[in-house]
Amino acid sequence: SVSILIFNTSRQCFVVVKQFRPAVYMCEVERHHPQVFENQDKESFSSLENPLPAVVGVTYELCAGIVDKPGLSLEEIACEEVLEECGYRVSIADLRRITSYRSGVGVTGSSQTLFYAEVNDQMRTSGGGGQPEEGELIEVVEIPLGESMKFAYDETFPKTMGVIFSFTWFHNNIAPKLPKK
Repeated sequence: SVSILIFNTSRQCFVVVKQFRPAVYMCEVERHHPQVFENQDKESFSSLENPLPAVVGVTYELCAGIVDKPGLSLEEIACEEVLEECGYRVSIADLRRITSYRSGVGVTGSSQTLFYAEVNDQMRTSGGGGQPEEGELIEVVEIPLGESMKFAYDETFPKTMGVIFSFTWFHNNIAPKLPKK
């Protein structure tokens, strides 16, 4: 898979996505209603009296996508994901490869490549939101630069490790070179 740390230079903010993740939701169901999983027959799943609100399954994430298009490079897939999910048109030249690492090591053991892209308001061509026909329901969220590290460590905002890592990378590698106000 690929993920992309997007920084909007016009607004001095990070562009991330917020979306519902069924696995996160089910973990919360198990935590709040362990009895549902004690008797794992089909009837027990349909008898949850006080279902949790869907928001407990929502996470903040970097723009990302699965590498599932033969013939396209990682960079080309990353550019497509930025456009589909966040609405910014970026070129391969706009991408900077940060690193690759293993993600989902307990489940899939897949490799993910992290890119960095700077965008500005003129590069926005749509509202983003993903591909509803693929089951994506994505909200684009802007995190102001000055609040980003507080956000990264605030446990009340459920987020992936990629958000925390990439914000830290940015503050160590890009922020020191930004013009001082």
